Amino acid sequence: MFDFVRKHNKIMQFMLFLLVVPSFVFFGISGYDRMREKGSEVARVDGREITQSEWDNQHKVEVDRIHRQIPNLEVKFLDTPEAKWGSLENIVRERVILAAANDSHLVTSDQRLERNFFSSELGKLVIGPDGKVDKAKLQQVLSGQGMSPRAYEEQLRADLSARQVLNPIDASAMPATAPADVALGAFHQKREIQVARFNATDFAARVSPTDAELEAYYKANPQQFMAPERATIEYVVLDVDAVKKGITINEADLKTYYEQNAQRLAGKEERRASHILITADKGAAADVKAKAKAKAEELAAQARKNPASFAELAKKNSQDPGSAAQGGDLDFFQRGAMTKPFEEAVFAAKKGDIVGPVETEFGYHVIMVTDIKSQQAKTFEQVKPELEAELQKQQAARKYAEAAETFTNTVYEQSDSLKPVADKLKLEVRKAENVTRQPQAGQPGPLANPKFLAAIFGPDAVEKKRNTEALEVAPQQMVSGRIVQYTPARAKPFAEVKDEVRARVVAQRSAEMAKKEGEQKLAAWKAAPATADMPPAVVLSRNSADKFPPALVDGAMRADPSKLPALVGVDLGNLGYAVVKINRVLPREAPPADQAMSERQQYAKAFAGAETLAYYNLLKERFKVQYKVTKPATQ
Repeated sequence: MFDFVRKHNKIMQFMLFLLVVPSFVFFGISGYDRMREKGSEVARVDGREITQSEWDNQHKVEVDRIHRQIPNLEVKFLDTPEAKWGSLENIVRERVILAAANDSHLVTSDQRLERNFFSSELGKLVIGPDGKVDKAKLQQVLSGQGMSPRAYEEQLRADLSARQVLNPIDASAMPATAPADVALGAFHQKREIQVARFNATDFAARVSPTDAELEAYYKANPQQFMAPERATIEYVVLDVDAVKKGITINEADLKTYYEQNAQRLAGKEERRASHILITADKGAAADVKAKAKAKAEELAAQARKNPASFAELAKKNSQDPGSAAQGGDLDFFQRGAMTKPFEEAVFAAKKGDIVGPVETEFGYHVIMVTDIKSQQAKTFEQVKPELEAELQKQQAARKYAEAAETFTNTVYEQSDSLKPVADKLKLEVRKAENVTRQPQAGQPGPLANPKFLAAIFGPDAVEKKRNTEALEVAPQQMVSGRIVQYTPARAKPFAEVKDEVRARVVAQRSAEMAKKEGEQKLAAWKAAPATADMPPAVVLSRNSADKFPPALVDGAMRADPSKLPALVGVDLGNLGYAVVKINRVLPREAPPADQAMSERQQYAKAFAGAETLAYYNLLKERFKVQYKVTKPATQ
């Protein structure tokens, strides 16, 4: 199994895109019939079609989600044919599992739905202290995701039902310990090898291509020397700050808001106190606690007789190492900073009062309140700018949803210009030049968003110069753009890329020469093993990828252990060639018990994944999955 993973690592990466990224959380799994848009058919599941537009939308959603989770991930890794195929596979997977759930009558009860919602992140966000759902907040959160509460409920119910299809397979796949140990032993096996490297760089000086050869390579490989498509664009951004600019707060509303928030604006009262602590753990014996309390009472009596001696008494008697040296001084603090019994005693006393003993989990405290700092209420004029900004922000947040609807409708209905929406919502029409399909380093906001760039270079925007649809590129931020001038991708002139062509030709031919010499040496050494001139032996394992090229590790570990010593040749591509002599197998040392347990658990997860995948493939056959487009070749 691990040999398969190692041999087919790109296939496994593709499977991870399909299986790990979705994490069994389906996007819009319910109600997809009524959401389906027109477009050519790309696949069919259980007699129901999947359209090109659904595929495009799913890929945009997944790219945007992954980019939010991993902002530094280069977009080019998400815009490959393999990644796009993965998005189609995710739709197919959703439809297959939903069909299986419906076929097996796997339903989710209202009680389970409620339990799941209350324990979810969304539930925690919108459920108030009284245990009830804040419907207004729920509506606001879901609106930002383009969903209604009803649609969310249907999606969550379908998701929970669908999980019942594959989860039992995953949970029941428990490989025995002995087979797991055999597989893990083989995977972690070490081999003693000798390696003769034929590096391509050692042959570069022998390569002198002519201009005619360079031009021939250039003509045969035009795709390697393309300048990307570019565009000059206009775009408008709607966000809370833009809405806020159009909001003016009148004086009367400001004064009312000031009166309603006077207590908050005044700040919290602070008190300063000193204390003497006689420690006694909460779980201490009764006689120990009684002795500590008696000592505290004695000190309290002394302090009341002579309050000026409090600091000296604290230095000599307090068992609080943090404050004793300072005469028990704890400086100023607000409510909530101290343990509750201590806090209540301090804030109930007057300045100069000595209270206690007060029992807490630390022991018994004798407390002296040394100062009180009451916050004075600020005048209306002092806080007016602050209040105005607060009210503008609040009103902008409330009006954003309405503005977003206007924004969405206007850029669609008047799709030949952004001026109407800019005038209507008082937005700035921004301009950007040399915009490419892939985000460029240092680009701000929407120009770094792959979803927006994909829309800008979509057929409607490029061919018909229409506005893109209104796209949410960040929480409470929408954008629409249009192309002003478009330059298609073009082949760079030979003169411009001649040095690059030369470098590629030299690299290619150097690798070919290295491979040829390596193959000749391999044949000679196999014919006369005694003549093999090999470097000293080293130890190799599957964890040696940092020391050896992966292809070399793969070639050495695939050699038949029953026919050692053995010579194998390994093509290292642009790096050159290697001849590897495998001398012997070195059994793995027994790992510590905790490591062995961890490895068995990892193996069990991989085993369960394989079982789940096998069952899923059977479901694909059962529900007659048909692809109407060609799967990209996996290299």
